[in-house]
Amino acid sequence: MYPFQSQEPENSAFDGKTFLIVDDFNGMRSILRDMLRGCGANMKLIDTANSGVEAISLLENKKYDVVLCDYNLGQGKNGQQVLEEARHRQLIGPACAWLMVTAEKTNDVVMGTSEYLPDAFILKPVTEATFRLRLTKIWAKKAAFSEISERIDRDDYPGAIALCDQRLTFDKANEVELLKLKAQLLLKCGKHDEARSVFEQVSAERDLPWAKVGLAKLRVQEGDLGGAKSLLEEAVANNRSYLEAYDSLAQVYQALAMDEQAEQVLEQAARLSPNSVLRQKELGDISLKLGKLERAEKAFKKSMNLGEHSVLKSPDSYLGLAKTCSAQNNPGEALRVLETLNKNFDDEAVRIKSLTAEGMVHHKSGQVAAAREVAQKLSRQLAHASQNVGSATTLEMAQLLFATGEKDAAVNLLKQEVKNNPENTRLLDQVKQVFTGAKMGEQGDELVESSRKAAIEQMNRGVLLVSEGKIEEAITWMREAREAMPSNARVLFNLAHVLITRLQKMGGDQAIAAEAHEALAEANRLAPGEKRFAQLMAALDAALHR
Repeated sequence: MYPFQSQEPENSAFDGKTFLIVDDFNGMRSILRDMLRGCGANMKLIDTANSGVEAISLLENKKYDVVLCDYNLGQGKNGQQVLEEARHRQLIGPACAWLMVTAEKTNDVVMGTSEYLPDAFILKPVTEATFRLRLTKIWAKKAAFSEISERIDRDDYPGAIALCDQRLTFDKANEVELLKLKAQLLLKCGKHDEARSVFEQVSAERDLPWAKVGLAKLRVQEGDLGGAKSLLEEAVANNRSYLEAYDSLAQVYQALAMDEQAEQVLEQAARLSPNSVLRQKELGDISLKLGKLERAEKAFKKSMNLGEHSVLKSPDSYLGLAKTCSAQNNPGEALRVLETLNKNFDDEAVRIKSLTAEGMVHHKSGQVAAAREVAQKLSRQLAHASQNVGSATTLEMAQLLFATGEKDAAVNLLKQEVKNNPENTRLLDQVKQVFTGAKMGEQGDELVESSRKAAIEQMNRGVLLVSEGKIEEAITWMREAREAMPSNARVLFNLAHVLITRLQKMGGDQAIAAEAHEALAEANRLAPGEKRFAQLMAALDAALHR
């Protein structure tokens, strides 16, 4: 018996709400529509989709209060992948209630889907009473967070934090969720010390894994990898199903050069939730690094299969499999994988990565002329490239260029990589190793040091000019620095700083504001979680609205 006293309050809760039903069977869609009508929903506000692709199309064009999504949707995306894409692309907000309707009870399905935070699982057959009860409870919780969600939707994080504090004074039922949300918002605002206080407060009172993981991430940012490792090991030991702790611990192990331990942790996480595209790719990467080729091959293939209909489909899984095949002395299969990669992805960065991998396959199999031809093609491609392909690929490119006699191109590539990352000591050591492998150890050390010093001087010059009151000169200098070091996050932050200073001193200028905003967005993409991002975004907003 449903625990409300009258039918009218139950039905009125559904009236005016928008619903999306996603199921590949017409009969089931009809049953769910009739159930919603029985609960008081307006039939004109109920949309249906018979596939994942149709569901995404509807979500792109309309905001729904409730989504009822089956897990098995026939060919194409399954329900997990629909929710995955909706979260990834921000097609649904905090106010949307997502109910996964499924006959599946397996751990793979539940754990995999749970990573994308549905509001509830409802097992088939669905009864009206069960559905009404679950959704009413969800709405009650969402109502408690509705004003906070509105502030978050407007990117008003300080306002959302203030509302969290206000609600914490009386809402004990939602205290844990409010504290978690407050800590996340403080991190977004760059208020790391205040976030740490929340994590420490929670950890002192309860054993909640998200608080330990939050503290561990702050330790990583501070360079305390040992402290982060201890916290994450404790989180995993005490909370065997909290997958974020496994992923974070694997990253810390790799940063500490504990690759065997990293692989073990990722394997444990993959057994708990085997349907993660990115986790399987990470497992493949670390297995390949350790020379465990059969395991790497299996993980990369699993990632590729899972990614076929996923928004998280990754070219790196194909690249990893190609490298694995090459390491297994199967260059023909490696080249076939790369051919498939090029058919599936049309992107400049992917083409550069694919060429690099192809050249290394030829080089390893002794095809000297073919490797040299690819290296020359790669050099021409790099001369006009506009995208950053990442440090790992850059180092591989340099190795290929050295191996095929393109010494000048390799040196220039590594010097640029140092300038983009002058404070990343681990990467600088890797660059030196590439030089050593090319029998340029001593010369390489000198090139790394001179490039690092030149980058730091150029980074800091703009800020110094601002302090001297030479704002226009500082802007010119920092724009040139960005052109010379396009992937240097600190250059981007410093450019934004001098642009915002100009706005503060000389008033609104939409072009300057847009340039500052774009620089900050790119800096945040390159170095997510940096304190300066939130601080400078707040300063930019204040400069525009003073």
